[in-house]
Amino acid sequence: MAAVESTVLETTPPDVVPQTTSAPGARRRLLFLRNAKALTGLSMLAFFGVIAVIGPWIAPYDPSAMSDALLQPPSAAHWLGTTHTGQDVLSQIIVGTRGVLVVGLISGVLATLIGMLVGVTAGFVGGVGDETLSALSNVFLVIPQLPLIIIIAAQVPGAGGVTVAFIIAITGWAWGARVLRAQTLSLRRRDFVEAARANGERTMRIIFAEIMPNLTAIIAAGFVGTVTFAVLSQITLAFLGVTPISEWNWGTILFWAQNNLALQRGAWWWFVPAGLCIAALGMALTLINFGIDEFVNPRLRSTGLKARELKRRGIRPRIGFTPVVDEPRADDRPGEVDAARAVAAPAAPTTQEAGR
Repeated sequence: MAAVESTVLETTPPDVVPQTTSAPGARRRLLFLRNAKALTGLSMLAFFGVIAVIGPWIAPYDPSAMSDALLQPPSAAHWLGTTHTGQDVLSQIIVGTRGVLVVGLISGVLATLIGMLVGVTAGFVGGVGDETLSALSNVFLVIPQLPLIIIIAAQVPGAGGVTVAFIIAITGWAWGARVLRAQTLSLRRRDFVEAARANGERTMRIIFAEIMPNLTAIIAAGFVGTVTFAVLSQITLAFLGVTPISEWNWGTILFWAQNNLALQRGAWWWFVPAGLCIAALGMALTLINFGIDEFVNPRLRSTGLKARELKRRGIRPRIGFTPVVDEPRADDRPGEVDAARAVAAPAAPTTQEAGR
């Protein structure tokens, strides 16, 4: 970790370093929770997680129970309306949350573990082992995942949520393995790894104590991406009717709504809430991924800090990769120009200046 901190010290601008790299390890890990994107995403994901755990106990009705209230709009008795057989839509969404998150969690954990095993081993060992594992990863990379998942799930009798999660994990680990292999190749020749070898450390200890801690952020980002793909794949399979339609999840709700012409009947309450839940969960996972990127990337951190500093000073930078302030004019006040130059990055030279 010392090598990583020294690299951040060299690449991060001087005005940003004291706020990030000088903090202790525990305090620096808490800085991730101060990121607005990560905090928002984690809050939304925690809400869905609570619903998944206590959903069957707080659902107002049995999601499969039929009633005489056929295709009723939202009301006091049924907050999100009913289906064509009188089933409560809110209860179906609450109960179906567990199936979506369970599949995403199981798939994310399994795919991440397989990707770590293959990627880190290939990058650290090298030679024939690297070529063999890389060839295996390339085979899975070129296979279209969703059609393969549909074919396998259709051939497995009674493929439930856990079975679908295993299928998604087996077909979705290759991309994470390639990324981890590339990062391991760049880390295995670093000074702190060579020093561990010189001290006679065992290979397993070098991998788990020296290399794996430097891959934590990449592993976390890969896990979030795999969970997102698994959730969307599970909903797609349920919407197509590949998985058992008796197991409630958000895709099953959309399946029944589409088959019973909910859109043509004007029953927007049957499919809109489920679609909004899918979008909200996808946004939560995406925000967490963005937060991880900003936490581990010094350039993204420094750019965000500069943008906030400029906004606090009342200076509006040009749109670009780095904040840039216009050249001072005759009517500018000297104090504002000096403040802008102290915070913003220098502007690119003009053509006449370049010619000189």
